[in-house]
Amino acid sequence: MEAKGSKYLYDYFVIGGGSGGLASAKHAAKLGKRVALADFVKPSPLGTKWGIGGTCVNVGCIPKKLMHFAATTGELRHDQELCGWKVDMSVKHDWDTMIGNVNNHIRSLNWGYKTQLMKEKIKYYNMLASIEDPHTVKLIDAKTNEPLYVTAEHICIAVGGRPQYLDIPNCKELCITSDDLFWLKKPPGKSLIIGAGYIALECGGFLRGMGRDVDILVRSRPLRGFDTEMVDKVITYMKYTGINFVTGTPVSFDKEGEGVKVGMKIQENGATVEKSVVYDNVLIAIGRYPDIKELKLENVGVELAPNGKIKVDERWTSSVDSIHALGDVSSIGLELTPVAIKEGRNLVDGLFKNEWKKIDYKTVCTAVFTPLEYAVCGYNEHDAIEAFGVDDIDVYTSSFKPTEWA
Repeated sequence: MEAKGSKYLYDYFVIGGGSGGLASAKHAAKLGKRVALADFVKPSPLGTKWGIGGTCVNVGCIPKKLMHFAATTGELRHDQELCGWKVDMSVKHDWDTMIGNVNNHIRSLNWGYKTQLMKEKIKYYNMLASIEDPHTVKLIDAKTNEPLYVTAEHICIAVGGRPQYLDIPNCKELCITSDDLFWLKKPPGKSLIIGAGYIALECGGFLRGMGRDVDILVRSRPLRGFDTEMVDKVITYMKYTGINFVTGTPVSFDKEGEGVKVGMKIQENGATVEKSVVYDNVLIAIGRYPDIKELKLENVGVELAPNGKIKVDERWTSSVDSIHALGDVSSIGLELTPVAIKEGRNLVDGLFKNEWKKIDYKTVCTAVFTPLEYAVCGYNEHDAIEAFGVDDIDVYTSSFKPTEWA
């Protein structure tokens, strides 16, 4: 029932149960507001699905860091031997044990989020949401396909993104993405990673650390947007671990036995050659898109930015005053979990306490969990030159080799 004296059923309705959406909803509830949250996970093309918590918890930061740690513990066996420990190097990594423990941990987090919503008296709708008008959300029950309409003074969109696929026949049917990898029941064998961003390199890094053969197919320079000198160190170390970097593009995917035959055009000795290689798994990691198509934002005239995200101002408000966006779907900010959490809380403080606080996105730290971990804060090399001019920048470098590396 609608609260007495209110035009709407809720003060604040959040669409998306990821880190930003959950943090924002809980913060609003702590201020005494009537809050609801809708979250529905659409399965990947291969049928992989998960619970509430968003990308970071289910198919991002959490499983990635756990698998990175698993790979690191395996790599440390070589150091253990040199330190005098007796290690049976013939023992292979057990994917089933690791994936079972990782998935169980994630399920416990899913349950914890549901419990938190109940504790904060936040109404949880496990339904697919869309925008009916500036103050109305349409919810579809996946089992009955029956619609439910609810109203709210403010609507916050925090649905995150999903992996992109290549426009090549059989790509969705034969290839996996990070959405699938972190729930993959069959142990991966020889793998091809297509992409040059941090997701591609992180996944390739921990798969190699677990003893799998890994090729990474890149069109040009890996980790574009990060400092060149640091990227060179990361790639050099990844090659040292046995990862094979190939420059080129895929052109075809075909089923061959239990694997995938990949046709590609690659650069060899300054020439372009065509070749086909069969892999047990092919992982597509070419970027992510904002998962907003089914929200039907065109119903209310919400404007989109050129990159396909929801255009918002510095207060995370769209072209429609009652509709807001944060995290990976907003046109400002960074695609990082702590940023989405901060945005969600700041938005609530602004809407309900009139305390608007800006975020200086240039000072946000980030880390890449490649085999040689890389952290960065502030301007990258390209942005610094563009902002201040090459003549007004002084560069200081230092290199340190940890004693244990000797």
